Amino acid sequence: MKKLISVVEQYRFDTEEEATRFIEECKEEANKGGYTLKSYGTTFKEKKSKGEVIDSGYLVKIAKDYDTFWD
Repeated sequence: MKKLISVVEQYRFDTEEEATRFIEECKEEANKGGYTLKSYGTTFKEKKSKGEVIDSGYLVKIAKDYDTFWD
């Protein structure tokens, strides 16, 4: 027997508002999607070149639990 227990998903967003909205959508969809949110978080990241910021974005990590190991 094989069953999915949990997954961790990572997404990139350009703005904090987009990242926050996505997390809220995941919270709302959890019951319909057959999973619970184990954890979630946002991290701001910057890419620098020669001390100058050349790109930035928000990393969102979502951990979803679908089932437990034991029946």
